[in-house]
Amino acid sequence: MTESTSWLAGSVADAVEPQVVPVADWDVLAWLFQAYRTDMAAYVNGLPYADGRYAHGPLDAYPAPDREGWLVLLPHPNTGEPAPVGFGLVAGLGGARRTVDAFWVASAVRRTGLGRRFALDLIGRHDGPWEIAFQHDNLGAGDFWRAVARSAWGEAWTEDRRPVPDRPHVPPDHWIVSS
Repeated sequence: MTESTSWLAGSVADAVEPQVVPVADWDVLAWLFQAYRTDMAAYVNGLPYADGRYAHGPLDAYPAPDREGWLVLLPHPNTGEPAPVGFGLVAGLGGARRTVDAFWVASAVRRTGLGRRFALDLIGRHDGPWEIAFQHDNLGAGDFWRAVARSAWGEAWTEDRRPVPDRPHVPPDHWIVSS
């Protein structure tokens, strides 16, 4: 752990306690979604639109009866107040498969184990098969999701590639599919 993340030592060592995003906090998640899209920009050739914001497509479908958002909060190092350090969007709760629509943790908590525990917690909350996609060029995401899949499902998952809808010029996305 680096000196800059030493404030996390006690918090990250504790169990991750994700919470469903309350209606009043969807604006918080919308801000975090912009951070997520900023991180993704390098892999999807994304630029902000004229209003200065990145695309927010998947977020527009939330909240809904078959979709939920989750936040992970840790004490802020300067104030001690609960601060959002990660989110996950899960779709397909009433269908045949669950899907991770978006997943993000703040760069300050990456490589601490928090993201993995958060992902496993989300998967563990909903029985049934799952699908998780990531971009071909996002090697870190590929390593992360494959490790999560091994922890969650052992050998009972596959990975395939699927064309990105309406974007034939980009490499296919990778999809992890549990059995």
